[in-house]
Amino acid sequence: MSRFRSIFHSVVPGGKPLIAMAHVPALPGTPLYDAEAGLPGAVAAVRRDVDALLDAGFDAVLFCNENDRPYQLQAGLESAAAMARVVTECKPDGVPFGVDFLWDARCALAVAAATGASFIREVATGAWESDMGLWSPDAAALLRERRRLDVNDLAVFMNITPEFASSAGRRSPAEVAKSTVVSSLADVILVSGAMAGAEPDLSVIASVREAVDPKVPVLLNTGARAETIDRYFKYADGCIVGSSLKVDGYTWNPVDPERAKRFVDAARSASA
Repeated sequence: MSRFRSIFHSVVPGGKPLIAMAHVPALPGTPLYDAEAGLPGAVAAVRRDVDALLDAGFDAVLFCNENDRPYQLQAGLESAAAMARVVTECKPDGVPFGVDFLWDARCALAVAAATGASFIREVATGAWESDMGLWSPDAAALLRERRRLDVNDLAVFMNITPEFASSAGRRSPAEVAKSTVVSSLADVILVSGAMAGAEPDLSVIASVREAVDPKVPVLLNTGARAETIDRYFKYADGCIVGSSLKVDGYTWNPVDPERAKRFVDAARSASA
């Protein structure tokens, strides 16, 4: 059984997993860090969001340092330590959870290994021009680190159309996805829009699904909305959703329990 299926087969038998983002407030040392609230304030905010997401019926939670803007390609030790603390104090009982660190895949892996996460979401392959500068992830180093840390059951969700970036090459997303599965051993392929909360073109996710081995899940990674999820679930095997669950649909607001529940109801109907 694939790593993805082993995580979700008992949680969503025959269905399409719904993974909700738990956006962590800015961590210490970053420009938007709230020193008055401190890490206890960040933990309290994330706990509230996680409780609302679980009450809405999501299948998994993905912790992410979403507000550490501007993002870095190499995390500091203090960021890894703070992220591990927040995840440890907020992780759900009996529900799978993952870690995403923008944009340092090895930091995400280290935090995941320390906290018992089931998966990470990262950009692990390719070469990109981005808001963070030139960017060349290293899937070989990442997967060797997974082996070294003895967390080989940890699934690596690979984003092949990262937000805030464009490819330095000319291959189509479908071509990149196909080779990422074969050469970089992706457990899951993720398709994103241009930035957080933005929908990718439907034709892109359709072409990626057609190109990739049917055994490898393809997930919608950004832009999922209650109003449009049925269109994407014609091709996607599940989704990761964050912005549309927030108050007023704004990425950095708290989770809106009514929006979260409305999304779950729509997505369950679309995947039935």
